[in-house]
Amino acid sequence: MNCRSHRRWFWVLGAAWLVGAMAAGATTVGWIRVNGPIGPATVTYIERAIQESMEAGHECLVLQLDTPGGLLDSTKEIVQAFYASKVPVVVYVAPEGANAGSAGCFITLAAHVAAMAPNTSIGAAHPVALNPLGGGQGTDEVMKQKLENFATSYIEAIAQKRGRNVEWARASVRESASITAEKALELNVIEIIARDREDLLRQLDGRTVEGRTLRTAGAEVREIPMILRERLFQRLWRPEVMFILMLIAIYGIIGELSNPGAIFPGVVGAIALILVLYMASILPINLAGVALIVLAIILFIADVFSPSHGVLTAGGVVSFLLGALMLFRGVEPGFRLSLGYIIPGVIVTTAFFTWVVAKGLRAQWLPARVGKESMIGLRTTALSPINPQGGKVFVEGEYWTAVSDVPIPEGTRVEVVAVEGLTLKVKPVSSEPAR
Repeated sequence: MNCRSHRRWFWVLGAAWLVGAMAAGATTVGWIRVNGPIGPATVTYIERAIQESMEAGHECLVLQLDTPGGLLDSTKEIVQAFYASKVPVVVYVAPEGANAGSAGCFITLAAHVAAMAPNTSIGAAHPVALNPLGGGQGTDEVMKQKLENFATSYIEAIAQKRGRNVEWARASVRESASITAEKALELNVIEIIARDREDLLRQLDGRTVEGRTLRTAGAEVREIPMILRERLFQRLWRPEVMFILMLIAIYGIIGELSNPGAIFPGVVGAIALILVLYMASILPINLAGVALIVLAIILFIADVFSPSHGVLTAGGVVSFLLGALMLFRGVEPGFRLSLGYIIPGVIVTTAFFTWVVAKGLRAQWLPARVGKESMIGLRTTALSPINPQGGKVFVEGEYWTAVSDVPIPEGTRVEVVAVEGLTLKVKPVSSEPAR
């Protein structure tokens, strides 16, 4: 019995040691997904993923990419993060039908290893952001040329550093060249075409990157998802969100000015305005569009006080529509404002100024209907002679003491011109007969 027991424990310990050794020798690969436009939230996500992969000792970090483009500043930060990474970064344009357009082209070329799934594409990296000041044609042409020259030299430097096709990289900017995965492999733009995750890890296995031989065949894939804050900012840094916040700021602040003392609209509008100003420092907006929206607001308000018969309101609608269309004109596809937001915004804003603001502003200009001020302008008959020392009148169902700078005989029609405590100051109305 003792001998059998010892043998049993021997096999149990041996199996435990084997499992532990296999676990200790297992390799892991980090995996993240970036879908949609490249922006500030994307930068934060990728930088955090690189740091976590380094700390976890992953063989590499795979970035599965599908993007129409993004902001140039955010793209530069991602490229710099790739350069500084101690863990190899693999950009994998997937799934089938995905695209690494514009900013995605820069990011793919900057990776240690570039891979694509079949039936995907890459390229069209020509910068499209125009002069945000909305200057003349000449100024726009100069700015576009400068931006194009910078983007060309930048993508050439990236391709040279990673040993990829510099000529095609230049063409992707100058000529907006775009190619399929198969053509990209043929032109030395990428290194791998992989059908799926397993195929990618198999082809990566044994590849030497930055003096490090990857061991990825059969590696455990550990996804690094976006945290709540990153998901939130990914949704916030959008043109439609900024447009909605801009409308809230307009409604809140103008609503507070037209209805003083409401407080809540003013607070909400001020918070929205601060968020809009902060987002405007990051998102590429056109100041000409902002100017047209401001002009529209001025026209809406002016129509309240002028007998334009709706002409100013019509001008405000046109100005607001053009401003909204130009607000994000000429930026990357993922940062353009769709008509699905512009048209409802124009309709709601027109209704807001036509009904809410107009009524509020007109109410402020109406004469007071309660209190002492409501008595100014009322007319009555002097019940006794009125002089600077006093007299009597009957107003609003009450007897009042009245004074006048000139003597007024009894029975004369008088008009209230001021209220001083419990005394009314009046003047004679000689043209109106006594009643």
